[in-house]
Amino acid sequence: MIRKTIRSGIVGCGFSGTFHLHAARRVHGTQVDMVGVYDASPERARAYAAEHGLAAFEELDALLDRVDVVHVCVTATAHEAVAAAALERDRWAIVEKPLTGYFGDGTEDFRGDTCPKEPARIEALASVRRMLAAEERSQGRILYAENWVYAPAIQKEREILEKTGAQILWMHGEEAHSGSHAMTYAHWKYSGGGVMIGKGCHPLAAALYLKRVEGLARNGKPIRPATVSARTHALTRLPEFRDEGHIRANYHDIDDFSLMHVTFEDGTTATVLASDIVLGGIHNWLEVAANNHRSICNINPNNAMQTYNPVEANFRDIYVVEKTGTKQGWSFPSPDEDWFTGYPQEIEAFYRAVAYGEPVQSNSRLAADCVSTIYSAYVSAERKGTETPVERL
Repeated sequence: MIRKTIRSGIVGCGFSGTFHLHAARRVHGTQVDMVGVYDASPERARAYAAEHGLAAFEELDALLDRVDVVHVCVTATAHEAVAAAALERDRWAIVEKPLTGYFGDGTEDFRGDTCPKEPARIEALASVRRMLAAEERSQGRILYAENWVYAPAIQKEREILEKTGAQILWMHGEEAHSGSHAMTYAHWKYSGGGVMIGKGCHPLAAALYLKRVEGLARNGKPIRPATVSARTHALTRLPEFRDEGHIRANYHDIDDFSLMHVTFEDGTTATVLASDIVLGGIHNWLEVAANNHRSICNINPNNAMQTYNPVEANFRDIYVVEKTGTKQGWSFPSPDEDWFTGYPQEIEAFYRAVAYGEPVQSNSRLAADCVSTIYSAYVSAERKGTETPVERL
């Protein structure tokens, strides 16, 4: 089969824009023609373009006119606007997580930790509805860049569910580390929330995805979330917090610890823990307790490789794993961290969808359920853990 050529562009030159570009350059099922990049800062776009051998565009429309698909790697505040502009031109939009959210009332003194959460939920879901409506009108589609769905361990669990007809009774997932890369993450008005949306969206999406898989395999209908109970905390903003310099502690108005308890429409459950107060690198995993098996899906760390290094300086130029505090002693260097995390697999699948119409595992409907669950969880947390219905869009 002759590989189709897909013209592509990057919007946003930050951390996610870089790993999207690297993943796109590993695509083998189609021929990716990476046309160029656009960023709100022309200087940043030019520097990024020069570093990666791309063209820099000074207007978003100019880039969209030249591509078939665009990687939406801007802050979440701009996800809706960029995706809608792409869909209006019948372009496909690969949208980073979270799909969208509530980013405040526009005032200088807005604080996400004290704002009423029910109006925030309403506004976030209105944004989701607008994005879904734009997708319905378009020949393009929203491709939700939730890499956990494509992580090899999660996809192996998908195979088990489909082939055994298993019933998932309970899942427990976690994403935790010592703090985000992005400085804007400290403010709700840029991130749409704190750790519950910024990190909790990953294990939550994986849990929602696997219940969808289960329902489709057994009954031809996805099993979706019904209610959620949640608690959030801002531990590094406590007056008694003692900062030793190992954990990021400059958050303005967001949570750095959260717990969600999701009940699905079939009565089964999932618990999702997310935090920014854990040392020792990334801690990403999902445990599945089913009626005929149990799986522990380790995404990061995993023990594909274990290394003992007696002297820190020996590994000066060696990448081990993301956010580890030291390279001395025992560690778990990832032979291919992106692969274990699902980045190249998701981008490969997305380009095959654009080129050949193949189905994707992570789409706008999964993204919508994720946003709805999280903002219902913020409502629950405001009410000290009261069980709160999840609106299914």
